[in-house]
Amino acid sequence: KPKTEPGKTVLKVEKLTVKNDKNLEAVRELSLSIRSGEILGIAGVAGNGQRELAEAIYGLRKPTHGTIFLNDKELSSTDIAQRIEEGVAFIPQDRRALATCPSLSITENMFMKNAYSNYIPQSPFNVNIRAMHKATEELISSYSISTPSTRTPSRFLSGGNLQKLVLARELSTKPCLIVAEHPTRGLDIGAMEFVYRTLLAHKERGAAILLLAGELYEIFRLSDRVAVIYEGEIMGYTPPDPKFTEEIGFMMAGSKQGEIA
Repeated sequence: KPKTEPGKTVLKVEKLTVKNDKNLEAVRELSLSIRSGEILGIAGVAGNGQRELAEAIYGLRKPTHGTIFLNDKELSSTDIAQRIEEGVAFIPQDRRALATCPSLSITENMFMKNAYSNYIPQSPFNVNIRAMHKATEELISSYSISTPSTRTPSRFLSGGNLQKLVLARELSTKPCLIVAEHPTRGLDIGAMEFVYRTLLAHKERGAAILLLAGELYEIFRLSDRVAVIYEGEIMGYTPPDPKFTEEIGFMMAGSKQGEIA
């Protein structure tokens, strides 16, 4: 991964509390920050608040307490559309059920957020379909998406190509913050490498990236800092180095950093 000097703070989360689908607290008084040109990896056993944290930052889930700042602007009370306009991108772990609409074409999936991201300028009364198809062809080429046509329904794409579609849609607008939740889950090695290279390229561009991954090797490979989460709380931070695996393991089991002998 390229070495970059982190810039100013892009995302700042303070004392965030979020409930899960069962109305139980999944994230508890959590605080973190990410700077421009930095990848913060969140390590933890699945089900410890990672999903709720990602959805709260993007606006899919309303926090019960706490504040979220993007470039010093508070986003806590804003909706998803406003966060897209401010430059927040989200790569969810479920690319078929949440990230795309299987019955819609590749072009339609690619530009379903265009009204807010404004990748192709348009108005509600003037949707430039021809420009969208042309831009989709360019993105298909840039992201190496294997498909017979821009009009092919996304349900016919393989997992790797579908994830490339999501990456193309979310990252083509050059967002300042990328929330990536298990971005390589279920992918083959070639697709995983493509995702890694893409995220690192955007880090080098200056984006702040929150990486939630299930595999430590992935977090070590991509991250600049590692935060360990347990039952919705940050237990501590380590450098992205395998020699800290044991310490990370203790924190993933509930030991705070200062308590580890």
